[in-house]
Amino acid sequence: MRALIMAGGLGTRFWPKSRREHPKQLLKILGEQSLILDTVERLKPIVTGEEIYIVAMDDQLGKIRKQLNGHAGINYLVEPKGKNTAPCIGLAAVVMQKDDPDAVMVVLPADHLIEDNDVFLKTLQTAEKVALETGKIVTIGIEPNYPATGYGYIQFDQQLAVADGMPLLHVKTFAEKPNVATAERFLSSGDFLWNSGMFVWKVKTILEEIEEHLPQVYDGLMEIRDALGRPEQDAVIRRVYSQIRSISIDYGVMEHAKEVTVLKGNFGWNDLGSWGEVYKLMDKDENRNVLVGSHLIRDAAGCLVDAPEKCVALVGVDDLVVVDTPDALLICRRDRVQEVRDVVDLAKRKKMDQIL
Repeated sequence: MRALIMAGGLGTRFWPKSRREHPKQLLKILGEQSLILDTVERLKPIVTGEEIYIVAMDDQLGKIRKQLNGHAGINYLVEPKGKNTAPCIGLAAVVMQKDDPDAVMVVLPADHLIEDNDVFLKTLQTAEKVALETGKIVTIGIEPNYPATGYGYIQFDQQLAVADGMPLLHVKTFAEKPNVATAERFLSSGDFLWNSGMFVWKVKTILEEIEEHLPQVYDGLMEIRDALGRPEQDAVIRRVYSQIRSISIDYGVMEHAKEVTVLKGNFGWNDLGSWGEVYKLMDKDENRNVLVGSHLIRDAAGCLVDAPEKCVALVGVDDLVVVDTPDALLICRRDRVQEVRDVVDLAKRKKMDQIL
């Protein structure tokens, strides 16, 4: 098994702590280690450093390397420009194929929370076995426990087999992030799982799927493959990436592929997609407040305050998120944390680069 860790995201919903040069995956959001360090160490029982590939943009890789300097052998791949997950996965796939033509590839985001690592690793190993034996695409779905609007969903329609005690299900369709009413319908139907963004497949299989459904992306990847190990490698990657289509693997491939299966992941998963998810996971006081730092609270409930260097006083307010950094302060309603990314977009339009 070879593992791709996608570490090129900007984590805009975690602004103002997540910034262009120090994105979410480098933050210590829960615990004493960064999310990407947790992700790498989580995998070490089943893969070596040489079997780990991390893709990120050039201005992020230096800090990623520094955080992971205790882990030898890791393969670092530069993505010249963020072009969404399909080109990122394709780039890693052609490099892995050169290293091992028969490789099975697991695709993982760099910034998720996994509570039960033993079950998680067993699930990946089972998915690897299924991918090897059947040649199918294997996704990892999560049993939903509330009508989340921040996740995509996977609908299944039949059980194909039982693998290592886990039901292997046939994927009927993928659904984009729904509104509340649709999410409630998904939950009540019983045949939808959250899309975790984790996939397992043979490298050969995913490249064949990209060739069929994204032929222009595939042509670019073949140019890169032919240049690997040659003096012109970096120049070719830069040129191809400047022209390649920006598209997600879900929209570009998964929604069109015919032989897709899903394993249920029951290992305590959270994508830590927003400050709202952090609020749900952290310990709360008697008024349902999460307080990082020393603060003054009077008649306030259901708030998250992350301001370790400053005293924040809350009076007569409920359900707020307050996040303080030296140059920016976020205050928003907890039910609107998904819109924090819109603030980042607004800052870009206003050319406020100093806070990005």
